Amino acid sequence: MSQLFTNAQPWTYATLPAYLIAFVVGYGLGSIPFGLLLTRFAGTADLRTIGSGNIGATNVLRTGRKDLAAITLLLDALKGTAAVLIVGALAGPQAALFAGFAAFIGHLFPVWLRFNGGKGVATYLGVALGLWWVAGLAFIAVWLIVAKLSKYSSLSALVASAMVPIVFFGSGRWEAGILAFICALLLWWRHAPNIARLRAGTEGRIGQVAQ
Repeated sequence: MSQLFTNAQPWTYATLPAYLIAFVVGYGLGSIPFGLLLTRFAGTADLRTIGSGNIGATNVLRTGRKDLAAITLLLDALKGTAAVLIVGALAGPQAALFAGFAAFIGHLFPVWLRFNGGKGVATYLGVALGLWWVAGLAFIAVWLIVAKLSKYSSLSALVASAMVPIVFFGSGRWEAGILAFICALLLWWRHAPNIARLRAGTEGRIGQVAQ
């Protein structure tokens, strides 16, 4: 797949069937609420009633189950990566871009949860890794640095997501950069309550267990 997304590649439109495949695969994978399913099977509290109410790994961590949080993070990221790689192999790079976007949207607005899903951080990372591993590693590096300094998962995600489009644009991968920029805007929008709590000094820190 690394050969499908090069900075020298000209823009070409995929066919309608390719986009349909991209949507079905991308949205289908992205809409799987792994955090909710794992915690439900484990018998913990409903994620939507604790902490931020989010179905992602950070809120899973607030249940006190670090193992489930790690698995949730991995699976939520892999569904974004899988969408890009599968569709890229079946229908080409432009359809793969659309599949990555569909996976991200699927996580934010899963039909199974009445379109009320997560905030997309792990899936955003997974899509970035699928498009270009360097962008994914940049996200991870920035997230870890900010998390180490601030202890805020939300702030780490906001800063890291803003870095990914810059990495894509800086390497001449304009289509991927536009996709990452749009997804980053949506990610920031979904984090509006977190931003308000960060400004007020009431945001929960990494590893804080819900009471």
